[in-house]
Amino acid sequence: MLVKWIRCTVVDRRGFERGQRKWAGLLGEPGFRGQGGGWSRGRPDVAHIFAFWESRAFYDSFMARSHDRLASAQSGTFKDAQTRLFDYRFDVKTGFEPRFTDADLLRVALCRVHRERAEHFVLMQEKVWNPAMAGSPGMVRGLFGEAPGHEYLVLSMWRSAAEHGKYRTERVERLALRAQTEADVAALTGDVVDMEPSWTV
Repeated sequence: MLVKWIRCTVVDRRGFERGQRKWAGLLGEPGFRGQGGGWSRGRPDVAHIFAFWESRAFYDSFMARSHDRLASAQSGTFKDAQTRLFDYRFDVKTGFEPRFTDADLLRVALCRVHRERAEHFVLMQEKVWNPAMAGSPGMVRGLFGEAPGHEYLVLSMWRSAAEHGKYRTERVERLALRAQTEADVAALTGDVVDMEPSWTV
């Protein structure tokens, strides 16, 4: 599965939201699995969208044919769009599927990892972080993805901000020490996203 992450700064909120609903046109596309997103909690003008495709071939075919027609509805409503593609590596918890209807909050983390530590980082994700997140009652599902250049995406879906907050305060520091995260990671950026149900396709 291919995961696409788009992050952009919105300059015309109403126009952007109107355009976002036009992406319902994705539903008939071969290989399309789902899309959803919302607004950053920390920066209210930043939008995050996550799209899922069965394979790179299906995605490339869509980009060549239908993408520009669907995207034209949002032309001029945002700036600074950053798009990244990741190959799905494994689930966080079990049975990941690109459904957004039972989550209120998304947590996204982008880790750029030292090349010589990449193997260790992936192992720690499986052995330390995954079981801890999977054991958090408020965590619905998540995934771990990889991009060229030792970049990794950790995307998790949560029932509520309160549940995510509980996990953060109780566990994160301790887990980071155990997983030697500081030694693995060259740069870490992330965001917490309030889901916008009308954007779900």
